[in-house]
Amino acid sequence: MGDTSTPSESLKEKPDLVDGDSVVSKGDININNINNHDGDNNNNTSLETIMQSFQDSMSFGKRHKFWETQPVGQFKDVGDTSLPEGPIEPPTPLSEVKQEPYNLPSAYEWTTCDMDSEETCDEVYVLLKNNYVEDDENMFRFNYSKEFLSWALRVPGYYRSWHIGVRAKASKKLVAFISGVPARIRVRDEVVKMAEINFLCVHKKLRSKRLAPVMIKEVTRRVHLENIWQAAYTAGVVLPTPITTSQYWHRSLNPKKLIDVGFSRLGPRMTMSRTIKLYKLPESTVTLGFRKMELRDVPAVTRLLRNYLSKFAVAPDFDENDVEHWLLPIENVVDSFLVESPENHKITDFCSFYTLPSSILGNQTYSTLRAAYSFYNVSTKTPLPQLMNDALIIAKQKDFDVFNALDVMHNVNFLKELKFGPGDGQLHYYLYNYRVRSGLKPSELGLVLL
Repeated sequence: MGDTSTPSESLKEKPDLVDGDSVVSKGDININNINNHDGDNNNNTSLETIMQSFQDSMSFGKRHKFWETQPVGQFKDVGDTSLPEGPIEPPTPLSEVKQEPYNLPSAYEWTTCDMDSEETCDEVYVLLKNNYVEDDENMFRFNYSKEFLSWALRVPGYYRSWHIGVRAKASKKLVAFISGVPARIRVRDEVVKMAEINFLCVHKKLRSKRLAPVMIKEVTRRVHLENIWQAAYTAGVVLPTPITTSQYWHRSLNPKKLIDVGFSRLGPRMTMSRTIKLYKLPESTVTLGFRKMELRDVPAVTRLLRNYLSKFAVAPDFDENDVEHWLLPIENVVDSFLVESPENHKITDFCSFYTLPSSILGNQTYSTLRAAYSFYNVSTKTPLPQLMNDALIIAKQKDFDVFNALDVMHNVNFLKELKFGPGDGQLHYYLYNYRVRSGLKPSELGLVLL
């Protein structure tokens, strides 16, 4: 990167999951203080090293009370190759799954959030907008749009019962939310039905009410009622036990705004004009046959994507319905582009990104940071850096301020060349009730969770 602006401790991490009786706030554990790295991609950092560094840094007796009771990989088992890969606990007969919801504190009640309802969608949006993930300095907060939430939660075959809210009995106000959506995730050679758990959010004023562990147990119970026994989730903190740890990288598209709002800072010996020049992009894309994905492209994109994802140890098992849902463009939600050969009209390459803005807190000039997040990208003919540079050009045309990407899949092959800078937060991937015997490198992971 050289002397360029550096992303601050901003929204690179995902929502944190619960530990003990309250939500762990983002940045409670800053793994950079534990596991020093030089800003390069951390493919060489083994999970065992991260775990050992993490445990060494914690005060003696630090316990993950909640997670030590759950069927997840435990820190004490890291590196034990005698443990079998696969489910940690066998399925329970459905007749033995608890039929009644877990008890909430007396002032609160469960509600199922119907995301088809405009009113309910508004309520979930407002709760997340005001109470979801913030950076350590409280400068930015994720602001998922209503259209995004509808897309993320109403997936093929979704269960309405997995969109779980908590209301205050007296006011009926929505004060907490957690969701699950069904997915098929391939772990090495096994395709496993899973729930992807996301959007765990408790109102800021209720963080001491012990709601989060009950919410996790309740979504687990409802997942089990559908005869699904595994789950996937991410967090910005270390819990027992990540299958891999990835890092966010950021590519400035609007460097002046990023510096003005404190997302980035001016690099040493750099002026604003030099920084703007450094990140300048061409006016239009360069790849012949590069165009927006259309409905007619779904079968070809599915074949391309399935072939690509087969290279990774953990990846979604997408069919055409999934590809149509997740990758067909939706304005201000997801953008997808492909390369169609002018000679034979074969689709050879594909790239996509989703839209996740953040509210800018306490700034007089700006209220929203527009961020694009790399989703799934497949390069077979066009070099990946060229393909992704075209994606950057499109994102710039659409007035995004920054383009974010994890160092998963083959992304490391374009990050430095395209002037991405490493963030200072990390994203940890977890599987529930499924043991992966040895930790994965980020480049072995083919899964992006929103």
